[in-house]
This record gives sequence, structure tokens and C-alpha cells, in this order.
Amino acid sequence: MAAAATAAATAVVVGVPTAVVPNAFFGREVPVQWWNYPALALTALLSGLVLGTYLRPGPPAASGGRIGMIGGVLSFFAVGCPVCNKIVLLLLGTGGALSYWAPLQPLLALASVALLAEAALRRLNAQSTCPAPRA
Repeated sequence: MAAAATAAATAVVVGVPTAVVPNAFFGREVPVQWWNYPALALTALLSGLVLGTYLRPGPPAASGGRIGMIGGVLSFFAVGCPVCNKIVLLLLGTGGALSYWAPLQPLLALASVALLAEAALRRLNAQSTCPAPRA
């Protein structure tokens, strides 16, 4: 239940400010691309799965949180409007954001999903092993 709630919260936290989820508070200068929707959905599902591994009772499992956190941040930059990102605009300008940053965004989305999947796999693999009995 917590994993599903986290997945929904991630979809809102990433989707609303990037205007992938239509809302009255945020807008985009560049239309949403077709791949933004599956990238957001996979980010939300994997984020929920990673958080769900932290809620399991018992000894702490292997790390994967830092990788998952980086994946989550990358997803925000991946699905966001390329000319709405103030950092990108300061560094590259409007033309650079559209010419250089926008083509990199699908790669960022793939990297984000890969990092979140790796974090989930590390966490799940560590939880499926049993500790060795003491001698």
C-alpha cells in the first residue's frame, strides 16, 4: 500500500511541475513528448518499489538509495520542458536548450529508469537472501 502511495506521489511530484500531468499551476513552452508519459510512469512505479523495500521490517538491506535518488532527480530533468529549466537556460540559452538539451532528455529518461531499476534490484536481492546461521 505504501509503495502504491509513493508511486502516485512521485507521479504528482514529478508530473505536475513539469506539466506532463496537465494542471492550472504550471505550463510548458514546448509540448509534452510521447516518451514523457512512459518515462514518468516507469519512474513512479520504480520509485514506489524502491521505497517499499525500505518499509519491510527486519535488518536493513543493501544500499541502493543513493542510486535511486539520482534516478529520481534525473527523471525530473528528463521529462521537464527544455526551455522552462532555469539552469539550462542560464547555461545554454533558449537556442542551446532546444538544440542540445532537448535531444539529450530521452537519454536522461533511460538513465533515470536504469538507475531506479538498479536500485530496486539491489534492494530486492538483498532482502531475498537469508542470513547464515551463527556457529
